[in-house]
Amino acid sequence: MSLPFMKLGTLAVRTLSKPIANWLKKEAAVNPKFRTSIIGIAQANHWLTTTIQRRTYGRATNVEIRPLNEERAVQVAGDLIGELFVFTVAGAVIIFEVHRSARSEAKKEEIRKQEIQVMKQTDEDLVKQVELLKRKLNQLEQVTKQNALARLLYLENGQTKGQKTSISSS
Repeated sequence: MSLPFMKLGTLAVRTLSKPIANWLKKEAAVNPKFRTSIIGIAQANHWLTTTIQRRTYGRATNVEIRPLNEERAVQVAGDLIGELFVFTVAGAVIIFEVHRSARSEAKKEEIRKQEIQVMKQTDEDLVKQVELLKRKLNQLEQVTKQNALARLLYLENGQTKGQKTSISSS
């Protein structure tokens, strides 16, 4: 029952992260302190992506890369921050799911180990009972053989005495 609620909860967190990311973008453009700090990030990102693209397409990389204007830099940085936030939330959700799944598997494995231990104990008990029954059966066979031998001897002795008395009476 808890699994569907956990899945819905993680889906809700991921869905709510998008509006929060949009809010962060807007705040990045409005807040003056934040705005000045992200312009440098946007310029560095622009330089890195442009250099990578030039190398990928086989163009010259020693050409000077013009910096972005301030508004475009704020917009790019806001997009970068928003995407980074969504990516971070999605990554955290995945890590949470993996951790939860690992705990669940560990619990299942522990239950399986306990079941196996119970089966081993039951098996050992059954082996002991079979051994006990074998010993009792052997004792019973010995007693039965002794009783059969005793009856046989009794019958033989009884017939011998009977024959002697019948011979003496004749």
